[in-house]
Amino acid sequence: MCEKENLDKTYNHTETEDEIYKFWEENNYFKPSGVGEKYTIVMPPPNITGNLHMGHALDNTIQDIITRYKRMCGYSMLWVPGTDHASIATEAKIIEELRKENLTKEQLGRNEFLKRAWEWKEKYGSNIKKQLKKLGVSCDWEHERFTLDSGCTEAVKEFFVNLYKKNMIYRGEKIINWCPKCLTSISDSEVNFEEKPGCFYYIKYKLINSEENIIVATTRPETMFGDVALAVNPDDERYKNLIGQEVIVPIVGRKIPIIGDSYVDIELGTGVLKITPAHDFNDFEVGQRHNLPILNIMDEKACINELGGEYSGLSRTEARKKIVENLQKNNYILKIEELKHNVGTCYRCSTVIEPRISTQWFVKMKKLAEMSINSVQNDEIKFVPKRFDKIFFHWMENIKDWCISRQLWWGHRIPVWYCENCGEIIVSKEENITHCTKCNSDKLLIEHDTLDTWFSSGLWPFSVLGWPENTQELREYFPTKVLVTGYDIIFFWVAKMIFSSLEIMKKPPFEHVLIHGLVRDSQGRKMSKSLGNGVDPLEIIDKYGADALRFSIILGTSPGNDMRFYAEKVESCRNFANKIWNAARFVNLKISEKKCNQKITISKDIIQNMSRTDRWILSRLHKIIQEIRCDLDKFELGIAAQKLYNFIWDEFCDWYIEFSKLSNEICILIYVLENILKLLHPFMPFVTEKIWQCFSTSKDAIIIEKFPKFESLYINEEAEREIEILMTFVKSVRNLRRELNIGNKKVDIYVEYGNQEAGNVLATCCEEVKKLACIESIHVLKPGVSFDCECSVAVNEYAKIYIPTENLIDKSQELAKLQKELDVSRAQLDQARARLSNQEFMSKAPQKVIQGAREVKEKLESKIEKLLLSINKLTK
Repeated sequence: MCEKENLDKTYNHTETEDEIYKFWEENNYFKPSGVGEKYTIVMPPPNITGNLHMGHALDNTIQDIITRYKRMCGYSMLWVPGTDHASIATEAKIIEELRKENLTKEQLGRNEFLKRAWEWKEKYGSNIKKQLKKLGVSCDWEHERFTLDSGCTEAVKEFFVNLYKKNMIYRGEKIINWCPKCLTSISDSEVNFEEKPGCFYYIKYKLINSEENIIVATTRPETMFGDVALAVNPDDERYKNLIGQEVIVPIVGRKIPIIGDSYVDIELGTGVLKITPAHDFNDFEVGQRHNLPILNIMDEKACINELGGEYSGLSRTEARKKIVENLQKNNYILKIEELKHNVGTCYRCSTVIEPRISTQWFVKMKKLAEMSINSVQNDEIKFVPKRFDKIFFHWMENIKDWCISRQLWWGHRIPVWYCENCGEIIVSKEENITHCTKCNSDKLLIEHDTLDTWFSSGLWPFSVLGWPENTQELREYFPTKVLVTGYDIIFFWVAKMIFSSLEIMKKPPFEHVLIHGLVRDSQGRKMSKSLGNGVDPLEIIDKYGADALRFSIILGTSPGNDMRFYAEKVESCRNFANKIWNAARFVNLKISEKKCNQKITISKDIIQNMSRTDRWILSRLHKIIQEIRCDLDKFELGIAAQKLYNFIWDEFCDWYIEFSKLSNEICILIYVLENILKLLHPFMPFVTEKIWQCFSTSKDAIIIEKFPKFESLYINEEAEREIEILMTFVKSVRNLRRELNIGNKKVDIYVEYGNQEAGNVLATCCEEVKKLACIESIHVLKPGVSFDCECSVAVNEYAKIYIPTENLIDKSQELAKLQKELDVSRAQLDQARARLSNQEFMSKAPQKVIQGAREVKEKLESKIEKLLLSINKLTK
């Protein structure tokens, strides 16, 4: 190592980060080296409509740490970035823009609408890319893909036609999830269930030729116009004799039969269900078993249609209110019970889903689900943590056929044409089909629906590498190694990639699925617009730097677990970056003084002649190298970050740099710093690269340096034990000095060693101890000899330490000072307690302010406890 340029007094991330990122890009450091084993990661493609949020920051920081680590380990590393066209979300954005012009998409027309969508994508779609660069991601931007680009479009058509030819895709009329706001079907995996308040309405259905009523409990009285039967369990003694009879639907006046079906839960409600096949999934299944008619009573916006009579045109919620009023008016309601129940909502807009009979395209899932389950059970794909495979199994074991058609314009158009002449359905990859393949008629209608966004993103791991073409990249870089994603899209995306790859590529798409949790606020709440608790990563980066944000969201986290975001933690990590910077400045200064310009090599012979502290730091460094490699290989990034933090701050900066000030030797100091920068680089790439570029003798950037390797010859348990004794001794003396409040005044100390080893160690490093602990002289007491003078005492496992205090401090003056501080602190504590006892304050103040008040109280209580301890010691 030799000096290239001096490090500034303080690290300025705002001036450094863009400059460093540009340097990496200009030198093509993100491209695969082409040498060594191939390692591939595909980035979960963020929506083009989005901005970087904390979930993106966490997800991409994890991927970047793995990418940088593997690159430094010698892999030919390919990290493929890209974005998702996000059908529903993007179409909603365009419609919103059109609304400002008083236009609808129908008025604009499909071609013009798509033109607007592509213009919108070009204008806003690159935002997320710029934001990811601010975070420091080292993906290969030359490989950037888009789920609607020409290559992905070809892959989608190939996959659709392939499945259709195998009779795994079909068109049929079934009950599906319908979003009345997005005006499209959505799949089961796109339905979020939310707990919402509702009511059980107990409604009287009059038996034909009887004065008796059957009571039915329902949460949806507005669907009565679609009732086609009542159902009871044939084993229910209360009702089984009624099977085959008929009832009158209240206010509708239509006769419907009573049927028996084992689906009915005898214990739920009254044990009688109204069957509305067009508006309930379970009712649809019952209706199919009993050949019941289907009465669809709602339009695409979930408004009552003409079958609803006087309620026609009302929304389902408005109709419910009016129908309940009518039922009450005519004495059809026995009672109403409030309840909370899970209601299906659209994952995009949170509108309550309406089950609807519709003709759609579906994928048969039985075979695909079985293949996927087997691949995970056989450990071909490993979930990290493993517990998430149970969630995967549960979903795949209960999966229904996947509804893949969407009533949208932005997306992959389904490659289907319909012959008006003979009814033939033509499925083809060709763009322009002009004649029917069966009757040669030119009267063809093209399918207007598009495919579910997840249909294309399910092909992501291999379509981005060139499939359906047999490209060199596909042969070399597929399957990928690890997929990093949140647990919230295991069903949406992970499952679809697994079964798509197994079906088409005949192999799993990745070896590991690394699951991370959600980033929550400091109170553990999910970040949302409604709560106003969202955090903009770019604002955090501007204020503290990307390194600080990255390290803070990784430090101490575990795979699969949610984490809480604290601005204080980011600030602490910014301080950590500054600590490293200052340590490097110190080393740089030492290099300048010594005019060192030789590359450091360390042999076994040299180690034997090193000082105790050098042998200790090398041993600790190589243990850390071994542990960090092990943790990173197991994807325990949070644990690795914590170990690095502790080693760098506590052992290197706080101790070894202090030891080095007592010596003129700097070779080991440089060697350790060099390795620390390499270990830390995947986590904090900017500050480590900047330091490296300032004075490394290496011609290479740190991003492509070799990751440190563990060398057993450096391990020295004896040196570690001896330095542990020295540090414990010095810390004890420093604590006593702090309690006595004597600043840098040198003191005499008297020591009674706990064992011979401690005595020998401290005897051989007496001068170092005196300098580190600001000691004038050390007097060793013989075992059993009492020390009777006035003193302060510290006891640790190695020694009992006495500092005579008779002439060291003015006891009365110190007591007066401590008592005054105690009185002030007690008064402040009384104020803090009074504030927290104030009901008005507790009910009106923001939670953040209340939490701050609690922290003030706790700090004051701790301070008072320490003051009392100090007063007690002085008094004694």
